[in-house]
Amino acid sequence: MQAQKAQGTEDLFGGYMRAWQHMQEVASTLFDAYGFDMIETPAMEQVDTFVHGIGESTDVVRKEMFRAVSGALYEQVMGAGSESGLKPRQRLALRPEGTAGVVRAAVENNLVPQGGAPVKVWYAEAMFRGERPQKGRLRQFHQVGMEWLGAADPAADAESIIVLMEFYRRLGLDASKLRLKINSMGDATCRPAYRDSVRSFILDHADEMCDDCIERAEINPLRAFDCKNDHCREVMAAAPKVTDCLCDDCAAHYAQVKAYLDEAGISYEEDPTLVRGLDYYTRTVFEVEYAGDANIGAIGGGGRYDGLMELEGGKPTPGIGFAVGFERIALALSDAGVDMAGEEPGCVYVANTDPDLRGAAFTATLALRGAGIRTEADYQGRSLKSQFKQADKHHARLCVILGPDEVAAGAATVRDMSTHEQVSVPMGELAEGVTRMLG
Repeated sequence: MQAQKAQGTEDLFGGYMRAWQHMQEVASTLFDAYGFDMIETPAMEQVDTFVHGIGESTDVVRKEMFRAVSGALYEQVMGAGSESGLKPRQRLALRPEGTAGVVRAAVENNLVPQGGAPVKVWYAEAMFRGERPQKGRLRQFHQVGMEWLGAADPAADAESIIVLMEFYRRLGLDASKLRLKINSMGDATCRPAYRDSVRSFILDHADEMCDDCIERAEINPLRAFDCKNDHCREVMAAAPKVTDCLCDDCAAHYAQVKAYLDEAGISYEEDPTLVRGLDYYTRTVFEVEYAGDANIGAIGGGGRYDGLMELEGGKPTPGIGFAVGFERIALALSDAGVDMAGEEPGCVYVANTDPDLRGAAFTATLALRGAGIRTEADYQGRSLKSQFKQADKHHARLCVILGPDEVAAGAATVRDMSTHEQVSVPMGELAEGVTRMLG
């Protein structure tokens, strides 16, 4: 039986891989200007890392998280100077999103000491969710995200949104095809009363709601706004709105975020039903939808999570961040007619007219690669004509030709593959000469 990839996964190669690399390069340049450093956390964390922050009532935790256990039911513990014994196996999960792992790392490594400067990090990693595979929604997918820990100022909220919109612009998405939605979810002061009012609303309309929403009413009623059932969403449109229940501090914070966005010229829509899909959010939340011809929907979003550090065992620390999905952005760019992959990279091809000259070709190849020039050569004993064909397949811009006359003269013939013009270049100056010809 032929080996096949797991359902809901994709192989990244060729133009698709170049597109993913380009997205990371754009992120690196942009985030560096805002003072963000790159971080990578383990693809596997203890289950509680995600349950604490994401929330037990979310579909991610209840239905989609890939869980595993470490080894046998119990593992043998052997330590120097200690008695041997047994410890329970670890309950592990593949990361379904990036924020919880970053916050866990911040707590464990004391990245944000009390009174210290805020920490700003970004990541580009694979995520895993056990949902039904469909276009733009896979079981292994890729995200670029950023997290800003230690900044409570509403300017941090606005700047995060500004960075997100600039990221889309640099990737090639027109602002006219993007719809930015924002909302405030309140905090520990005002949200409990609001949750109770939404819970009462759901129970009053229990005969119209799905079983999942009835269950959410007891665990986290705000999740009902995020229900995938169309009728539930219609019913919840009449539910109490969080922006009508904000405390003075949350209302002032939200107003200031909007003022900063207005000052920056960022267009947005207020959506009082926007709660995002994870429980750790507080105050500002935001989401970006693609409004082009394709039915793609949300292509990224994020928000503030001021209580997550405490849930992961750390000291009270404000935080905000966002994440964008590569696969969904690739669909949006394709719909918009933008090629994120770019052209296949060209190269210089080193050809030889006789197998006995393979050593000279090897030396020339090393010299060119040592100068940072992408170089290919024949490794299958092809004829010169076949080597030229191979050079075309590699999109070679120049071909370095080595024959008996060239080797005897200590030079190489360099051929421009588009104009077919040829010049002789001394072997000792090959790298410099080829660099000049490449421009």
